[in-house]
Amino acid sequence: MGTFNDIINSDKPVLVDFSAEWCGPCKMMAPVLKQLKDQLGDTATIIKIDVDKNPQAAGAYAVQSVPTLIIFKNGQIKWRQSGVVPMEHLKQLLQQNI
Repeated sequence: MGTFNDIINSDKPVLVDFSAEWCGPCKMMAPVLKQLKDQLGDTATIIKIDVDKNPQAAGAYAVQSVPTLIIFKNGQIKWRQSGVVPMEHLKQLLQQNI
């Protein structure tokens, strides 16, 4: 696995879940993201970033609250939202960027 910058500069969409261990809603996103990964397979990359362990990544994208979900493609932010997001909505967003 490459660096964070390598990953988000991919030509396939990358969903980054900025989360934290202490965050209740973040725990709700975990099964949603697993299900999404199962459905999308290799067409998209889904990674989780712990803001407490990676403050520089969180700071670089001004992540103020967790969970914050950001979709990147070729290093560009295509979409971002804070809070719990339904799986179908995320799937649709990722498929639009494939």
